[in-house]
Amino acid sequence: MKHLLILLALTAGPAFADGIADHGDDLFEREHTEFKVSGYFRVRGDLLNNLDLDRGLTPSGKPLFAVPLSDPNGQTLYDADMRLRTNVAIYAPFAAAAVKIQADLIDNLVLGSTPVLSPGTGNEPTPAATPGQLPNSLLRIKRAYGEILTPIGYFAAGRMGNGWGLGLYANSGDCLDCNHGDNADRVVFVTSLVGHLWAVAYDFSAVGPLANRNDGTQLILDPSTNVHSVTFAFMNLKDDHTRKRRRLAERLTAEYGLFGAYRWQDNDVPAAYLSTTTSVPITPSSVMHRGYKAGVIDAWLRVMGASFKVEAEASVVLANVEQTSLLPGVLLRDQVQAFQYGGAVESQFGAPESRIVGGVNLGLASGDPAPGFGANPGSSTTQTPGELDGPQVSVPRDTRLDNFRYSPDYRIDRILFAQIIGTVTDAYWVKPWARARLLEFSSYQLTANVDGTLTRAQYASSTPGNDAMLGLELHAALTWASKDGFDVMAEYAVLFPFAGFDNPAMNLKAQPAQLARVRLAWRF
Repeated sequence: MKHLLILLALTAGPAFADGIADHGDDLFEREHTEFKVSGYFRVRGDLLNNLDLDRGLTPSGKPLFAVPLSDPNGQTLYDADMRLRTNVAIYAPFAAAAVKIQADLIDNLVLGSTPVLSPGTGNEPTPAATPGQLPNSLLRIKRAYGEILTPIGYFAAGRMGNGWGLGLYANSGDCLDCNHGDNADRVVFVTSLVGHLWAVAYDFSAVGPLANRNDGTQLILDPSTNVHSVTFAFMNLKDDHTRKRRRLAERLTAEYGLFGAYRWQDNDVPAAYLSTTTSVPITPSSVMHRGYKAGVIDAWLRVMGASFKVEAEASVVLANVEQTSLLPGVLLRDQVQAFQYGGAVESQFGAPESRIVGGVNLGLASGDPAPGFGANPGSSTTQTPGELDGPQVSVPRDTRLDNFRYSPDYRIDRILFAQIIGTVTDAYWVKPWARARLLEFSSYQLTANVDGTLTRAQYASSTPGNDAMLGLELHAALTWASKDGFDVMAEYAVLFPFAGFDNPAMNLKAQPAQLARVRLAWRF
């Protein structure tokens, strides 16, 4: 199983084109075919200073973060990238039906990474090859699905967004600064009953190996190797207009949702996806038992009043893999099991139109006592104390995989988890924040945001310094936003690392790291 030790998101969430609660609010009969286009173009640049924390190398001889190649003692790296995201909705005439597409015409292209051609052949940048796309293509189709609103409910099929609640477990990645985004090949039906939305979905999570038919299409060679996912959910949701109307009337508004999902795979063909130096033929002997089963329960709640909002999400994941070997004929005795949990609470005190608002966000993600955080464990099977990352499973000695990983698009900071570790896992965190509107005119406004994030690991053994205290990160941002869809944001963050990132073997203390970013964005 390609994602053997990676417990993926199983479901989706309450936002237009974002998941299982997208129930056709924009669908109605039209007299003509209609097109709607929306999206954004962003350009941003980062200046990174001392993100390796000047604490020396890990036992594998690597720094915690990249350093300049020409000067291992260098402090500063910088880059800039851009993305053009386009959402297209095509509404059919005389039916409550639509086809929707999300395409990134340029997706996080690092400026200068496709250099100008050699003299005499032109002066324009060469196109970039994007993984999973045709060579020399800058087009990535992220979503393409059809939907229809029937008298009994909403039906959709295709590749669609996958988000839920706060987005800490499954995140559609539609925010302006998101880099990833979860999508699913899904068939979903949503209906309304006793004041709630009820949904059922089936996901084609993974299939293969594939073979070509004579007509040029592909065929799944063995259905027993497919990874299946089934999701059931119920939700109580309000639209934006209803929320605003109730808030202005000083009435409480409670919204909530709960889903349960189950994923399984009976057999597997590792030869179809493992990297090998020579081509390996796929034969009946390539099939082996896997016995993968995983389930998740996730609850989401949002309560809003006239001058406050509190939103929370909590997830529990259970999983079991009966056979963890990747070599047919070489079977292992021990099963791998997982019990993971995570949650987050966000609060805002002050009405949206108030000049100053603030709150406290907090959360946790379960950990695993194995060395390293397990955010991006890679292919290594060695568990080495002092490493930033590493495998959380090492059969037969360690058969537990208990660290819960947030979606990387749910960010609680700008440096520690966002840049150095990669995502939130094995941690407790608390984050007070405030936002002030400094200037406001008819066509634009200037706002300032400040926050601070204090983090602690669940297991000291997971950290490079063998200490649970991770760090304190301070962040400030200024945003100039125009009502015509253009905004400029400048932000600065500084991380003060604690003993969890010290280097006891070399008697080195971790030193502060800094990040500065400027982002330009055009919305349409």
